[in-house]
Amino acid sequence: MTTRRFPWAQTFLIGFGFFGISLIWPIFNQFIPLFLQAGNPEFERQLLEQGKAIPTLVGFGLTPALAMFIMTWDNLINIFVQPWVGERSDHTWNRFGRRKPWIMLGAPIAVLGFVFIPVAQSIIAIMVFILITNFGMALFRSPTIAWLGDLFHANERSKANGVINLMGGLAGLLAYFFGGMLFDSLGRAAPFIAGALGMIAALVTVLIWVREPTPQERGMVPEKSETDRTPMRGVIKNLGIVFTNPDKSGMFVLISILFWFIAFQALETALSSFAVFTLGIAPGKASMYAAVVNLSFLLFSVPSGLIAHRIGRRKTIRIGLTGLVVILLIGYFVIQGVATFIGALVLTGFFWALVNVNSLPLVYDYGDEKHIGAYTGLYYFSSQTAAVLGPVLSGVLVDALGDNYRWTFLFATLFMALAWITMRYVKEIIPSKKEAELQPAAE
Repeated sequence: MTTRRFPWAQTFLIGFGFFGISLIWPIFNQFIPLFLQAGNPEFERQLLEQGKAIPTLVGFGLTPALAMFIMTWDNLINIFVQPWVGERSDHTWNRFGRRKPWIMLGAPIAVLGFVFIPVAQSIIAIMVFILITNFGMALFRSPTIAWLGDLFHANERSKANGVINLMGGLAGLLAYFFGGMLFDSLGRAAPFIAGALGMIAALVTVLIWVREPTPQERGMVPEKSETDRTPMRGVIKNLGIVFTNPDKSGMFVLISILFWFIAFQALETALSSFAVFTLGIAPGKASMYAAVVNLSFLLFSVPSGLIAHRIGRRKTIRIGLTGLVVILLIGYFVIQGVATFIGALVLTGFFWALVNVNSLPLVYDYGDEKHIGAYTGLYYFSSQTAAVLGPVLSGVLVDALGDNYRWTFLFATLFMALAWITMRYVKEIIPSKKEAELQPAAE
């Protein structure tokens, strides 16, 4: 096995791809639920009852269940598009590269839809722009993240993903903090325009400077055509391969990812609604406070990769899940104002870094090195299915229990606990031992 020094500079450069992606979602998840629900008379009644100010925000007055349902329509696209695109990018090779063509196709579509979301004048219009945004994002997210498998050895991936998530955390921090400032000072469209421009700049950086390995460098059979002709299996067949494997670790990894993302997606989507409609915090300030979880995640992204490199990904993830179960359960009872809200977010960001940074490398541990895009697609199949189920189920719960978003914390606690249980059935793989069995990744 060839050894090499860890490529820090290349890793930070690749991280700009995830930086660009991560600028969009905090703005999306922070402000769109507010646009959908502002004006709901039940929220206004509860705030007045507590002596808190009603936010001066124009919206459509929807119930939590309906708003969260609309927020997940975009993820329904991702469930089917991202796994297909991830595997299709395994079979793509032209003069632009292997993954880059998908970035060049999807990014302009996503930007076009995203900048029109805040100016939509009807429910139908905002849903259309959400779908356009997410169709575009679905076309290039899996190929961009698949570089983690293309460009790094198996025993480097937690460390590399720590750096990549550091870049994503920095983007989230900027999006939440400056998005809140822009919202308060320049209006509801300003964060969306700034996020779109930032994403374009970041993705242009990776398109210019990231060098993709050729099929020959990846150990593939050279083809006369521009496309690798290995038969595509499709997401259902890929799932079947994982679920019928005698070693059920891969299956339990995907189930665990489903559970912990159901919890986190429910919490993330409801965070602004909890801050504004339950705690009575102004929308712009709520976004700036939400930046705390990204700051904490950012600070612990690289350490979480280093911890996993030393003690293993499975053990690191279970430590993170244990912390999240405790913090979310306590948060349900103690979060009553800004101080306790921020404190809970700091701890959530730390423990979430231990889980999220090691999620995708754990999928690769039980996958096929020649189908990195396909297994990236399976990761997103689980996480995007969760992105539909989490907000919808938690929204129905909030709706049924008096329109109080505090219940989201108990909902998230339950599913983090379920993930902790299913991770017990995952066998630990030592990346360095797996690496000894594989061809080295491209230098």
